[in-house]
Amino acid sequence: MAEVKKVMQLRPLENSDKISYSDFARTILEGENLESKFLSVSIDWTDWKDYNLPSLPGRSGKLSFSDQHMKFPKASRLNETEMKAMALHSFANHELLAIEMMAAAILLYPHQNEEETRFKKGLVTALKEEQKHLGLYIKRLNELGFEFGDFPLNDFFWRQMEKLKTPAQYTAVMSMTFEAANLDFAQYYARVFRELGDIETASILDIVLQDEIGHVAFGSYWMKKWRKEDSLWKYYQASLPWPLTPARSKGIAFDPSIHLKGTQDEDFVKSLIDFDDDFKITKRS
Repeated sequence: MAEVKKVMQLRPLENSDKISYSDFARTILEGENLESKFLSVSIDWTDWKDYNLPSLPGRSGKLSFSDQHMKFPKASRLNETEMKAMALHSFANHELLAIEMMAAAILLYPHQNEEETRFKKGLVTALKEEQKHLGLYIKRLNELGFEFGDFPLNDFFWRQMEKLKTPAQYTAVMSMTFEAANLDFAQYYARVFRELGDIETASILDIVLQDEIGHVAFGSYWMKKWRKEDSLWKYYQASLPWPLTPARSKGIAFDPSIHLKGTQDEDFVKSLIDFDDDFKITKRS
C-alpha cells in the first residue's frame, strides 16, 4: 500500500524543470514502478531521434504481466466486493497500457515539423488524462481493500504496438478502436454500478467516458487530416492491422450516438453500425 499512496501524492514538477520529450516518455514506458507511470513534467520538444520499441513496457513486482487469464465478472455479481475490485483492476490495467502505448507513440513517430509536434502534444494531453483515470481507479481499489497488482495483468493492448508503424495506424487502433469501445463500456458499467448503488465507481466511469469522447475526437481529427481522398471509414479500415477489425470498436451495449459525439462523422458511424464479422469476442450485446 505504501507505494500506491506515494503515487497518489505525486505532483507535477515546476514548469522550469523541463525535460526532453525522450526522457519524459522513456521514464513512463521503461520505468518499472507506478511512480514512473505517473510522471508529469513540462516537456522540451528536442529534436526527434529514432527509438527501438522494447518487447514489453518496464514493469516489475506486482505490475508484471501474467499468463494467467482473469475472467471479467458478470454484471450481476458486481455488488460483491471482490468482483467489483476485479472489474476496477481490469479497467486500471487498460489505463496503464494506454499510458505506456502513448509514451511509446511519442518516442516512435517523428516530430520534424510543427504539425507532427502538434500531434505529439495531443498525445501528451491524452496521456495525462489516462494517468488521471488510473489514479482514480487505484484509489477506488484501495478503498475496497485491494491494491493494483492483486489480480493478473494482461498485455493484450501492448501486443498490438509493434504493428503500428505509422501515426495513422496508431490512431486507428488506440483512438478509433480501443478507446471507441470504451465509450460503450464506460457508459454501460457506469449505469450498472449506479443501479447497484455504487455512486463512487459510477462517477469515475462518468469522468472516463467524457475524456474518452475527446480521445476518439482526437483520433478522428487526425485521421481526417491524413486521409487524402478516402472517407474516414475507408481510411480507418485500411489503417487497422490484422486481425483487428472495426467490430472491436464496439463495446457492450453499443451506442451509436456516443460514437457520433467522438467521431463527428455520421457516415462513419452508419458504416460502423452496419459492420459485422465472425470474430466472436466482439459479439457483445
